[in-house]
Amino acid sequence: MTMRITPSILNADLADLSGEIARIPSADGVHVDVMDNHFVPNMTFGLPVVECIRANTTAFLDIHLMIAEVDRWAPAFADAGCESVTFHVESSHAPIKLARELRSLGARAAMALKPATPIEPYADMLGELDMVLLMTVEPGFGGQKFLDLVLPKIRRTRALIEATGGEIWLQVDGGVSVETIERCAEAGADTFVAGSAVYSAADPDAMVIALREQAIGACAH
Repeated sequence: MTMRITPSILNADLADLSGEIARIPSADGVHVDVMDNHFVPNMTFGLPVVECIRANTTAFLDIHLMIAEVDRWAPAFADAGCESVTFHVESSHAPIKLARELRSLGARAAMALKPATPIEPYADMLGELDMVLLMTVEPGFGGQKFLDLVLPKIRRTRALIEATGGEIWLQVDGGVSVETIERCAEAGADTFVAGSAVYSAADPDAMVIALREQAIGACAH
């Protein structure tokens, strides 16, 4: 199983995003948290900022939309050239339609679930997706403590993904660090969002490499 590290720039120096992205050349993508202060109690980047990021990097952009009107806004991020666009199923009125629209625009379609949202009601639509994102903290703020209670859901989601026979990534986001990544990998995750763990490190790129090696090692046992 391929292990991917997609650091969140929420914890980076926001005054120098291009420079901060350049500090993690070993990353498999750049995770961009878009929050609107409606779906979650925080506000971060909007489409214009993401368009600027896109214009200044060739990195794989992994957009995580924590916004209220996701059906309306998500296609614009795909249209802007972002490789992966994640919408929260709790915010979408027509998730299958949205996933198909994102794919038609050339983006990978991904669906996110809050910690308390079960995966089982969405088992039949996994074939419409390229990635499932399981939040391992309540969405809205970086630097939160990892919620171990999500580990069983990671295992159940991995089993459902394998039952489809498709190439669907399983991403975890929230509190991912050297202390928690092995548990996530053992449970079945293969794509990891790490924000503060990467950007608070003396050498962010070395931390990316170390986290990936830990995840690979956990699956080798």
